[in-house]
Amino acid sequence: MLAGLAEGTSELRHFSAAADCQSTLECMSALGAEVKIEKDLVKVTGRGPRGLKSSRRALDAGNSGTTMRLLAGILAGQEFSSKLTGDESLQKRPMKRVIAPLREMGAEIRGRDDNFAPLEIRGANLKAIDFKMSMASAQVKSAVLLAGLFAEGETSVTEPARTRDHTELALEEFGASIEKHGRTIKVHGLGHGNGSGKLAAKSLDVPGDLSSAVFFIAAASLLPDSNILIHNVGLNPTRTAILDLFVSMGASIHVLGLKSTQGEIIGDLAVKGASLKGGVIAGEQIPLVIDELPMLAALGPFTEEGIEISDAAELRVKESDRIAALAENLRRMGATVEERPDGLKVAGRRAGKLRGAEIEPRGDHRIAMAFAVAGLAAESNTVIRDADCAAVSFPTFFQELNHLAER
Repeated sequence: MLAGLAEGTSELRHFSAAADCQSTLECMSALGAEVKIEKDLVKVTGRGPRGLKSSRRALDAGNSGTTMRLLAGILAGQEFSSKLTGDESLQKRPMKRVIAPLREMGAEIRGRDDNFAPLEIRGANLKAIDFKMSMASAQVKSAVLLAGLFAEGETSVTEPARTRDHTELALEEFGASIEKHGRTIKVHGLGHGNGSGKLAAKSLDVPGDLSSAVFFIAAASLLPDSNILIHNVGLNPTRTAILDLFVSMGASIHVLGLKSTQGEIIGDLAVKGASLKGGVIAGEQIPLVIDELPMLAALGPFTEEGIEISDAAELRVKESDRIAALAENLRRMGATVEERPDGLKVAGRRAGKLRGAEIEPRGDHRIAMAFAVAGLAAESNTVIRDADCAAVSFPTFFQELNHLAER
């Protein structure tokens, strides 16, 4: 997205083949950025912050909440109208959380029931705001900061708890003026028509996604004689709470070859089989491990004490109702599960061994991958229906898992 707002051609190496990332490329291309894909190298030519043009057709974000919410921030500041839509699952996900602050900045946005896609956005001259977020969400923060590029003055966002900061780092990398004070992030508008502010094209390496690596960390931890090395994983400090959590549960994880590049930290992870203790995940930990919670919950029956998750009502409005999907599928495998409004409690090893079952992931990539890992350690075969849904974030997941699993 930032490459599409910059002047010149940016090169993004190791670009993910995930369907979500392809949705973003297609949206940017429809908005007039020139996008060329050569295997995992993507070249994006932008024509400056005011260089996007209206798309004749609705922009389709597919299954990607990140694409829709962040793009809404950019489109709010354009001089044209846009329509943003997505698949059936995305059209059920709440958008009021981005609609409200963007309206406050002066954008005109209409949505179904004032909360759901499709979104109709009429861009406007935006005004800077000081936005205090009521809930921790990196996507909402990012949407407001991106809109702030097109506002006059200084837009600030204050978070109730720390969330991932890839957007701020990328904004800085592309040349935006960013300030950080504790949990408040400020962005200066790029200026209106006076050429005072612009973003510069960059040549960047995309780090490996830790949220995807987590499935292999979990699988290696579960199976006693495992020993794997995962190269070039993004180890941004706002993402590594999941590693701290694994280590606190007894996992054997070593970070090797740590280096900082283009604002992001990258390293290799060496993981060995280990006996996991389990534990409670709650409070400020939740926004930092929100994407990894399905895998952690599915690990519960293999741990000593089980896994208890609370303060995570946000899981109900993800790609599926993840709390319900986890409880249902864990029970199918014979686990003892207590479902709660904001989380769940999964009993540990003493409650009995898991057995293979037919898993219904409800079209949710993380549910499908989490239960594939649980299925490796369960007795007898597990069948995952609609397994192709994993392609949203990790198209080659099952090939990779099959390649690593020695039988």
